Amino acid sequence: MRNLIMALLCLTAAPAHAEGFALRDLAAVAASAGTALGFGFVSRAAPERLTLICTTCEGAPMVDLLLGRQTDGTEERVRAGRTSMAQLEAICRERSPDCRLSGLSVAPAVGWATTYGVGSSAGATAIILRGGDLLTIRALAGSREAAARQVEILACTVAPRIVGR
Repeated sequence: MRNLIMALLCLTAAPAHAEGFALRDLAAVAASAGTALGFGFVSRAAPERLTLICTTCEGAPMVDLLLGRQTDGTEERVRAGRTSMAQLEAICRERSPDCRLSGLSVAPAVGWATTYGVGSSAGATAIILRGGDLLTIRALAGSREAAARQVEILACTVAPRIVGR
């Protein structure tokens, strides 16, 4: 009886854990990510990092998906409207004047995507947050449009599997 009471006390005293991503192993989406990006992409997968490259594609795009944690309050501020997409873009432009930012539809997560120049190439990054879990999708390519296209494809096709419902 004493053990039962102790077990019940432990359960009731446990803090609520925020619901994060449904999928925590990027190797599980490697094939679908490659298929979504198209012919020529090869991948290297690990639980927290998936890298896809296409050396035969125009601009030789390279794409990384990274799983991590971000518990600095950004997600809550964005959800509550205390941090707007315009404010996030202003922060981005402080780092790179040609940075552009737009919101992503990734419910129940929150997210945004940026595009920016990188020397003679360009980059795009999507940030997706849910319950403190962070998915970063980053692409480097020969043009801003190509980098943004890679990120958009993965944000629409692969991110929903990672985020969950």
